Amino acid sequence: MGYTKDQLLSRLQELKIDFTCYDHPVVLTVEEQAKHVGHLGGALSKNLLLKDKKHRLYVVSALAETKVDMKILSQRLGLGKGGLRMAPEENLLQVLQVPLGCVTPFALINESASAVSLLLDKGFMSKQTCYFHPLTNDVTIALSSSNLDKFLTSIGKQPAYLNFEDAPAVGKDSPPDLAHLVPSGVPNFSEQPVENTTPTNVPHQNNVPKATEVKAKPKVQSKGPETSQSKVDKPTNATSVDNFVDDVFDIISPLFLSEALKKLDIKKEELSSIIDGIKGRAAPDLEMIARMLKNASYTSGFHAGFETMLNRGLSGRSSRN
Repeated sequence: MGYTKDQLLSRLQELKIDFTCYDHPVVLTVEEQAKHVGHLGGALSKNLLLKDKKHRLYVVSALAETKVDMKILSQRLGLGKGGLRMAPEENLLQVLQVPLGCVTPFALINESASAVSLLLDKGFMSKQTCYFHPLTNDVTIALSSSNLDKFLTSIGKQPAYLNFEDAPAVGKDSPPDLAHLVPSGVPNFSEQPVENTTPTNVPHQNNVPKATEVKAKPKVQSKGPETSQSKVDKPTNATSVDNFVDDVFDIISPLFLSEALKKLDIKKEELSSIIDGIKGRAAPDLEMIARMLKNASYTSGFHAGFETMLNRGLSGRSSRN
């Protein structure tokens, strides 16, 4: 079973790391988190769990305002243009052992995440205080990047800071500058037990938030188990979301191209390159939104079905004196 929030905080205290915790309602986005802690002056972070074609995992932790282009990042890691995608929920639960919406560098404390590569935004180093979730998204922890480094070093992780907005050329004479951050070997996460990793902060939809701890349906990552690695590279449910994003761009791109050619003095080839760039930047956010809506619909359907079953079961019982 993975670390709990309280166990993590105890570990930080043992390491004599200075930190501050802020309880708040469950937050699904950085914008929502900012409503509760943004006025305190720290640096908000966005955190993603990504997977490459060989099923190696990466936690990307960046400042909220940093642009992370997955296509460029993939090339810089030596994985090709489309070598990275959002990891499925199965990896989130089995490896990081946190629920949806709780991706954080602190999840690497779990032994199951020992093979996960952590990519940190260089911008954290210039901030006095940085904000992360401590394995649950109804709490925000504030600490300095040096104290984050101290924690990571204690679990055997060498902090790797990079500028996500750099776009160095990659080619025959320019090898990928981040290739050394790719995990070695091909992990077999499918053997990790899942019975002890069920999310605990997914509430009944009628629950009323409390002042300090609120349990709610978090967001981030795809929904549904991944099929066998030996059969396909893409999880079935993750692929449906990817196809949805591709369909969106298939509809929008020709319309944008047609209108731009009419009104702008620019070549079609140049516009196509611009569209590819827009897709590379927007696709991760669209995937997140699609998966959030998908997961929310699953949760609502589950609660509705459970209530129906419960009501029918109660009404079908005979009363006894």
